[in-house]
Amino acid sequence: MHSPILPTPPTTLRRICVYCGSGPGADPAFAEAARALGRSMAENRIGLVYGGGSIGLMGEIANAVTEHGGEVIGIIPTFLANREHANPRGRLVVTRDMHERKQRMFDEADAFVALPGGVGTLEELVEQITWTQLGRHKKPILLANIKKFWDPLRALFDHMTATQFVRPGLPVNYLETERVEDIVPMLIEATRSLSPADKAMKTVRTEQL
Repeated sequence: MHSPILPTPPTTLRRICVYCGSGPGADPAFAEAARALGRSMAENRIGLVYGGGSIGLMGEIANAVTEHGGEVIGIIPTFLANREHANPRGRLVVTRDMHERKQRMFDEADAFVALPGGVGTLEELVEQITWTQLGRHKKPILLANIKKFWDPLRALFDHMTATQFVRPGLPVNYLETERVEDIVPMLIEATRSLSPADKAMKTVRTEQL
């Protein structure tokens, strides 16, 4: 599972925030995907922003980026530093709480990827999707649908749309691929035309809510 190495470093995609599990999951394909994505990012000179843990898929992707010479920024709240075994490799940022952690992850990244994970991964992913739905930013979000892990969530989004809880004009927008080698090229293309204003967090208008 090898991703193409691009001839020149992307100018608009400096770092990707990857949400993923602090455990390995039941299928070895999940850890393999995390390692392959980490290698692809490092080889294309794209830094990693992630939750700061050294175990599970978090540890796999962080170690892969580091081992291939890439930049790693781990962001973890104080109360999780011991529980998730904060990774000393790369730059570790310890925050006061989850709110500060998520804001810092947003600020450091130009795009977001969700690998398989648990409730915490789901919560972080859905928050980003909600922010784009409300027009707060235009940074791309990609579901790495490894072994169709995210199919139930995609079905739920379709169900919400069919039952009119996702209203017209507020679509649920995200990219999706089952192939790790597609992730970096897709995000480079998605960020190519984004301006700094598109990436900045905007104020939510009351009528949108």
